[in-house]
Amino acid sequence: MSGESRRSTAAQFFIEEDAEAEQTTSTYERVVELLNQASLAQRDAQKISNLRQVQELIVHKDPTLLDNFLDEILAFQSDRAVDVKRFVIGFMEEACKKDPEILSKVLPSLNMLLADENVNVQKKVILSSIQMFKCTVQWLSKAKTATAEKTASWEQMHTLKSRLFEMLDSENDGIRTHVVKFLETVVLVLSKRSADSDAQKQKEGDVSLDMIPDGRHYLKQKKLEDQGLKTFEMMLHFLGSPHISSINLMTVMGALTNVARQRPLFFDQVVQAFEALHVNLPPTLAKSQVASVRKNLKMHMMSLLKHPASVDHVTQITTLLTDLGASQSEVSKYLPKVDESRKRKNDEPSTSSKKAKVEEDAADEEDDDIGMTPWSSRNESNRPTGASRQTAIDITADDLCPRLSPQNVADLVLLSMVMLPDTAPAQFQATYTPIAAAGTETQIRHIARLLATQLTMAGMGKGLGELQRTAMEQGISGDGDTSPSSPSNFEPTSPKQLIQTLVGGTVSISDQEEFKKPEPITAPVVQPRKGVIRQFKLSSVTHPLDSEKLDSMTLATVKRVFNTEKIAIQAHVPAARTKILACLTAAFGGELKDVMQTFIFEDLRNRADLAFAWLFQEYANCQGFSVSAPLGERPTLHSYDECLTRLLTGLLEAQDQKDGLFGRLMMEAPVITDNATHILKRYCQDPGRLDVGMAVLKDLILMRPSQRLRFLDVLLDLTSHYEADVRNMAIETTKELYNKPSMQFPVEKYALVHLKKLLLPRPPSDSNQTIRVLRSTLSVDIIEHWTEDVIKSHLYLYLGLLPANHRLIHELANVYTATSADIKRTILRVLEIPVKGMGMQSPELLTMVENCPKGAETLVMRVIHILTDKTLPSSELVERIRDLYQKRVPDVRFLIPVLTGLTKVEVISALPKLIKLNPMVVKEVFHRLMGGYGDSTASYTSPLTPAELLVALHNIDPAKCDMKTIIKAANLCFSEKMIYTQEVLAIVMQQLMEQTPLPTLLMRTVLQSLSMYPRLIGFVMNILQRLIIKQVWKQKKVWEGFVKCCQRTKPQSYQVLLQLPSSQLKNAFEICPDIREPLLCHVKAFTSQQQAHIPKGIMTVLETDPLEEQRKAEAARIEAEKKAKQKEEEETFARVEAERLAREKVEKEKSEKERADRELREKEKLEKEKQKAEKDKLERERKEKLDLEKKQQLEKEQREKEDQEKAIKKEKQDEEEKQRQEKEKEEVRKKKEREEKWH
Repeated sequence: MSGESRRSTAAQFFIEEDAEAEQTTSTYERVVELLNQASLAQRDAQKISNLRQVQELIVHKDPTLLDNFLDEILAFQSDRAVDVKRFVIGFMEEACKKDPEILSKVLPSLNMLLADENVNVQKKVILSSIQMFKCTVQWLSKAKTATAEKTASWEQMHTLKSRLFEMLDSENDGIRTHVVKFLETVVLVLSKRSADSDAQKQKEGDVSLDMIPDGRHYLKQKKLEDQGLKTFEMMLHFLGSPHISSINLMTVMGALTNVARQRPLFFDQVVQAFEALHVNLPPTLAKSQVASVRKNLKMHMMSLLKHPASVDHVTQITTLLTDLGASQSEVSKYLPKVDESRKRKNDEPSTSSKKAKVEEDAADEEDDDIGMTPWSSRNESNRPTGASRQTAIDITADDLCPRLSPQNVADLVLLSMVMLPDTAPAQFQATYTPIAAAGTETQIRHIARLLATQLTMAGMGKGLGELQRTAMEQGISGDGDTSPSSPSNFEPTSPKQLIQTLVGGTVSISDQEEFKKPEPITAPVVQPRKGVIRQFKLSSVTHPLDSEKLDSMTLATVKRVFNTEKIAIQAHVPAARTKILACLTAAFGGELKDVMQTFIFEDLRNRADLAFAWLFQEYANCQGFSVSAPLGERPTLHSYDECLTRLLTGLLEAQDQKDGLFGRLMMEAPVITDNATHILKRYCQDPGRLDVGMAVLKDLILMRPSQRLRFLDVLLDLTSHYEADVRNMAIETTKELYNKPSMQFPVEKYALVHLKKLLLPRPPSDSNQTIRVLRSTLSVDIIEHWTEDVIKSHLYLYLGLLPANHRLIHELANVYTATSADIKRTILRVLEIPVKGMGMQSPELLTMVENCPKGAETLVMRVIHILTDKTLPSSELVERIRDLYQKRVPDVRFLIPVLTGLTKVEVISALPKLIKLNPMVVKEVFHRLMGGYGDSTASYTSPLTPAELLVALHNIDPAKCDMKTIIKAANLCFSEKMIYTQEVLAIVMQQLMEQTPLPTLLMRTVLQSLSMYPRLIGFVMNILQRLIIKQVWKQKKVWEGFVKCCQRTKPQSYQVLLQLPSSQLKNAFEICPDIREPLLCHVKAFTSQQQAHIPKGIMTVLETDPLEEQRKAEAARIEAEKKAKQKEEEETFARVEAERLAREKVEKEKSEKERADRELREKEKLEKEKQKAEKDKLERERKEKLDLEKKQQLEKEQREKEDQEKAIKKEKQDEEEKQRQEKEKEEVRKKKEREEKWH
């Protein structure tokens, strides 16, 4: 027994491990099942329910599965249902809270969902972005090393944040409201907490800048703090927007209040912003909205007043609250506590009222620097205190206070009376509050602040002027730092921008260092030694010129040389002048190059030599051939390339240049650089210079062997140009070069490489001109699919070379077999011109037809069609196609182009297969066979005449081709009325009637011919009489056609019908009953002698109605069916009634059984409830007993604790009494000692 116990204990660990594995496996399978159900669910509610269960399993129950199924969950973001997308966004948020490592996968999806069309999805993304931003910052703050995953996550979050900032201008109120909440989060995260931060607003999991260690790879405290400040300024700007809605206004007020309470650093700016808002409410608000905004503003100001940081702003806040209708008791209730205020003052001893500090500093020093808060450092050491900060509104208010005398105020009121409306506006009535403390100093300062706010917002006032002056002084002082981040660099572009920047800013009043004028630098005086003669040096008595002055002097000197053109010509020294100008320009460069270029192109024809001299001098300097070239330096062609590019660009832009200077410059230039090659390519693409450009390019290829392949690449690249003129000219030039043996290999190789690119799944990114233009047009990096233009651009050159080199047709066939269907269709469309250039006698083409590659049958067929269009095929071509058809490819379509070269027997044998083809193909077959007869331009004769063709169609074996196809083919013949005339059809009917057995379609052809040509009626009657002799009724199909023909040709056919035997006549009446009566009337119209010649059997058939017996039989059949149906209905009714009775019996038994079961369940339920009640009673009594015992125990402990405290207190009192007695004894002793000493 002990052994089993020990064995169970040892195996317990493995049993638990197996249980956990089984539970994980079951969870995994459950998640897979739920995901499958969600994918197949039709209703959105069911889909979301399944996904919620998955979230519970992989996020809360077993987070190890989160990474396995994250991609499957994210796939639902493409669902059409809005609720599903919103759930996926919520899942991303919960998952990132659980595992921040998945942020790199989630953030791209969040960015994509932000662009969704549905506003609700966008709102959900914005709300989730609040937590995502916190998670990202908290995750990256712990990262010690940089990884690609973290870098991508931070970039995605930065992109998301930028897009959310842009959505602050959205047209949707809800989106703007959510973005404001996101801005609030960004400000709180990217700022530091202080001792006065509102602790109640600090939630678990929140992150702030003071929690982020400095020196992290991604998170730099200074940079993040600047971002937080910019975001806060964005909120202030949004608050002051003139067209903001009431909902957005109240939201941003709440956000700013929360920021001020949690970050007292921004407290003063928030108060200033609320003051400005109070006097500048948006004009678009309605009366009810104004009341709501004022009520909301009052609530937020109360909240700010309660905060300890409001000590420095109590006067402003209380005055503003009084204007908003707050009573004195309400204001007193929310005033900060005295202890907290005293504590704040002890912590910040330098803090005092703004007014006192301003007056004190103004008395001490008038030239203080005024800095602006948006650019000042937020570090603890540089942060200005509350007493040293002053905004433009504060300065203006201080300036206005002494000016608000009763006389000035009265004048202002009188002046304003002129502009008052007749009736008080509704907004004024809604916002008016009686002045409670009129005439007091507090109320005067409040009016001064209101006026200062209005003046500052309008771009006026002393404070704004002081800030502008200080900004300008800081801009011109210092060490020349002009970086954008420097506050002294700030120059507002407009008064509005200045107002927006300075309303919430502050003025820093500090000591300014005096700038001392630099002392002039003097050369030291050197005392020469006696007896020593010093050598004269020019550098000792001269000073180097300033660089700007030196450049201007050099430029002026060279310009004077430029202006001596006529003098040099008169003195016969133009070559020397040209050399001087070229050397000076090449040596000094800079602006001289611009002057030289302008001078040359002013008279290009006469100053071309100067351009060449300048170019050659630049080349000599770059190669080190010049004396002035620096030694030891590696020669570069940078200056030469710039000179050549300038000249070529000028020639390219000169529209009236017709002297061939461009080609001359390209041919005579020592080296053709890459930039020059690019300009040459642009020159060749100019429609007006196409011929000249291609000639220059051709000459460069032939005359510069060292760079031949480079220029040849330029030419070959133009063969795929998107403009037809440029492309055709490039192809013609290439074909001319291709005739030279040295050029054949590179040209052919280039064409073959481009042809084989058609085998790729998609076009190469930079294959040719057409693709580059298409990419720039569509603004894409990669073209995903082969378009017709792109395909043709890879074929133009290769097909252009085909007439010159017939061997290329084989490689084209190989590519054709391996490429896609779209490319095959394009190849077939562009084959006509090159194939006609090859001709029918080409040995390579005949070889390809003979050895048709597998998969190239359509290509070969197209080539044959092109070659034989309106031309008789050659015997060699016919022989090869006949051999191909009989031995290798039994496709009858190969015979179509060479039908005119086949024998009559071969055409007739192939006819059944030919007419089975597509109707358009069959039409082409007949056109070829009948072309020699209907087309006067055709140079061949068909092996079959039209009559023979139609007869051959009638003689086709039905086993080889169905009758419907033969009829369609015959209809094509009848549609050619110019060929199948009355005479041709008569010949066809004559030949068909003479055949035995008769063709099945004979009578159809007779009827169709008669409908086309009614004059054939006599010929047709003759045929009908001859058919009676041939006993036409023995062939059922032909006999039915015979009767129908007689029906359509009556009354002419009456004589033919009377020649039929009586049995056949009766059968004819059964087939067409409507001809009996007219024929009987016709016979009765005969004379008695004529009627005597008619056989009695015929008359009997005529007088007997063949349908009477049929009608009687039909009536009997209908009566029998009616009786049978009635009997069946009776049997069905009896069966249904029996089934109903049986079903009612079963249902009755079932209901009785269910009632019995229900009674039994109710009885069991009552029994269980009774047991449960007894159990609950016992449990309740037990709990009451335990509670009583626990209460007694607590009371006992309380009494013991009180006894202990009393004992301790008594001991403490005894100790104090003992100490007091000892102290009294000590005092008595000391007194006694003093008395003894005195005595």
